[in-house]
Amino acid sequence: DMTVCILGSPTAFLPVLLEGGTRCPGAMVLCLSPTWVSRVPSETSTGAWSLLLSRGVSFKVGGHSALETFVPPRRANYVTGTFAPGDPEGGWVGELARDLDCPTGGSVPLAHRLEDPLVTRWVLAARANLPVPPTLAFVLGARRDLPVEPGVPGVRLVRLEDPQGQETLVQEEVGAFLGGTAMEHYSQVVVRPAGWRWQGTGTRSTHRKEEGAAVAQAVGAQLRGLTEEDSVLLEAMVPTARLPVPPPRSPAPRLPVALRICTLVCRSWGDRPQLCQVACAVGRAESPVRHGASLPQGLDSSLRQWGVVAPSERQALARRLREATEAATAALLVAEAELSPQLRGGTRARTDILGVDFLLACVDDALELVALATNNQRCLESCVLAEAMGRAVGEPSGDLPRLLAEAMLHRAQCHLVEGKDILLIGAGGVSKSFVWEAARDYGLRIHLVESDPEHFAAGLVQTFLPYDSREHRRDEEHAERVLELVRSRGLRPHACLSYWDDCVVLAALVCQGLGLRGSSPAAVRVAKQKSRTHQHLQRCRRGRPPPAAFAVPCRRLRSHGDVERAAGTVPFPAVAKLEFGAGGVGVRLVEDAGQCHAHAARLWRDLRDDADHPGIGLGWGNAMLLMEYVPGTEHDVDLVVFDGRLVGAWVSDNGPTRVPAFLETAACLPSCLPADRQAQLVRAALECCRACGLRDGVFNVELKLGPGGPRLLEINPRMGGFYLRDWIREVYGPDLLLAAVLVALGVPPVLPARPAPRAHLVGVMCLGSEHGAALGGGGGMEALRELQGRGLVRLNRLFEEVAGDGEYEEPLLSVACDGATRAEACVRLLGLCQALGIDSPRYPVEHFLSHFK
Repeated sequence: DMTVCILGSPTAFLPVLLEGGTRCPGAMVLCLSPTWVSRVPSETSTGAWSLLLSRGVSFKVGGHSALETFVPPRRANYVTGTFAPGDPEGGWVGELARDLDCPTGGSVPLAHRLEDPLVTRWVLAARANLPVPPTLAFVLGARRDLPVEPGVPGVRLVRLEDPQGQETLVQEEVGAFLGGTAMEHYSQVVVRPAGWRWQGTGTRSTHRKEEGAAVAQAVGAQLRGLTEEDSVLLEAMVPTARLPVPPPRSPAPRLPVALRICTLVCRSWGDRPQLCQVACAVGRAESPVRHGASLPQGLDSSLRQWGVVAPSERQALARRLREATEAATAALLVAEAELSPQLRGGTRARTDILGVDFLLACVDDALELVALATNNQRCLESCVLAEAMGRAVGEPSGDLPRLLAEAMLHRAQCHLVEGKDILLIGAGGVSKSFVWEAARDYGLRIHLVESDPEHFAAGLVQTFLPYDSREHRRDEEHAERVLELVRSRGLRPHACLSYWDDCVVLAALVCQGLGLRGSSPAAVRVAKQKSRTHQHLQRCRRGRPPPAAFAVPCRRLRSHGDVERAAGTVPFPAVAKLEFGAGGVGVRLVEDAGQCHAHAARLWRDLRDDADHPGIGLGWGNAMLLMEYVPGTEHDVDLVVFDGRLVGAWVSDNGPTRVPAFLETAACLPSCLPADRQAQLVRAALECCRACGLRDGVFNVELKLGPGGPRLLEINPRMGGFYLRDWIREVYGPDLLLAAVLVALGVPPVLPARPAPRAHLVGVMCLGSEHGAALGGGGGMEALRELQGRGLVRLNRLFEEVAGDGEYEEPLLSVACDGATRAEACVRLLGLCQALGIDSPRYPVEHFLSHFK
């Protein structure tokens, strides 16, 4: 069972519990008492503890909840709760969540760190390059959680050996701060003690900048009680920007007010920060605006109230706020990761939800976001209140509960796969190298069956089982031999799957033999053989529209006599290609029967078995098929299907091919298509998979989209190849590899319900024949690697060396650039290709990118 445990008060987490109960019924459990749980020594992690729940409130679909007793106790896969300093329940919650063996979304030490404005302000200024209020901080010399010399704009740290005997030093530092350039734009300062213990106490004094003696005296008074955990801050009071506003309706004087912008961020897919919601608070300018002191309001209406009239200006500020918030969070999480497990509250403890507060200031007549502080839970409470207020007046539910529930459930699922034994059939080539790194990161134990006894992955897996299965027409026999190998080694895998196109049928047979979850061998066979796929779909005539509507007329070719017979039923122009082919090798547009005869003769002469061109399906033979040519744009649809139900789908676009060949030239993600056309592709892909019997797994479906709707090209009953897994992770976050493992384990993956792209990726394929000189001797490859190291390009190496030649060549490399818009990504990529010699009259990159509009 998957169990996400919330410890303590449900007030701030109730919307998340309800959303999680809808997404994964029964997985979200609320623990209201320390007597409902127990800590037992971990069986997997030395020195750690497992959390077992004997009672809890579980949440189901439709908002239903129930107090349940769990016999046997349920083991928590993810734990979070009310770690906020000063919370009456923080004691037992923090103690129960300490040093757990499962992912823990926070801890008391991490909450204390977030609530210390000096620590977080230094991180925001030093690592996120964000403006902060000019700050002079006094700490005891023994304090070790701060750098010796911060050296960042806006924060000056003074270490005192004895606060009582260093009055002169304090006065000098205060005078220098008040008269320094950092204070030029400000007229008031605040003196206050800082640290997690002082949060919300209101102990502070406000002074004019000219009152140097009074300021020094106030600082000295606060220093008398200084401890090693605390600091005394002298900071500028940053006023909210004053913008021109319409004249008031009333002649009464208008009081100056202040605006505090509260942002809530979560650690999302791929450990990336994601802004969940913004709530603003307004108060009197002469005193700080505190959380909970006023009802929250939205950012857009707040900016309008402040006089930001133009929608474009408000949108630009909202984008800047998102960038600043996510940069702040990324810096805080990196700094947190550098702490020892003891300082974090456990090896698996890390902050997953936090708030960052900003002020909207005016510097040199320009609006500027000033990072004020971070917090553990107050922004969550404010944003939950704003969400509830919106629903009360008929506003649709926001993204907050969904984003937080998805983040928690995703971390729980990552923990669920740790230590699982995965039988992997076929290692593939260099394009699948990411599998081994991902397996290590997820804690998977890979037992690899591979035909090449010298494969580089042999030393990267738990168990290497060399077995030559390249003659795939004997897969039933191979499956029996593999099962014998597995049993002789005493292996008991939890799941079996394959990412390599040649091995999908063998993997299905082995899966069936072991009684593991997966699509049936019969279904995978139908999908693997291209002509059989279309002929099967043509018989599926139930539905609106039926799967037959997506099939294309085609005929199998095993001899020249088959060519003559096919020419009488398949209209020309047509496409001739390998029946079991992969990578677009040998695919060709033929105008008549004569061209088809000539192409078949060449292909049957050159490509006879796997030794002639490994990895393109020749282990199944070199039969061909003739398929009606389908006009339109070409697209990939990557699907995650569990028990026949669509869990996730992503649509990408391909650029125009170099006719008469059909080798891929360019691609982009997200798709350029409007939502309704993407929906057509996804539904067609899903119905084709289900009609073939593919009900569990991650599948890649290639389609064309013309005026009459989608038409199927082929189904790949495995995860999408080339760059697709990497791109989908980069643009949307989820990992197709993890999704495939979860489905094989019998767990429906949690994926974004409303995936929003983080960026646009546009890429172009490089060929050895066209680009070998530019990338090799011309130094282009070194330049690309250097750009990749700086995050300016994405490279996906598909082969170590040129694969095939002439018309049987496969792409060597995918080069991609990202951008905030598709047009920006295209401009960057085209400029790069022109500079490196990838673009040429023979390989016109601008033409290949012309579809992406």
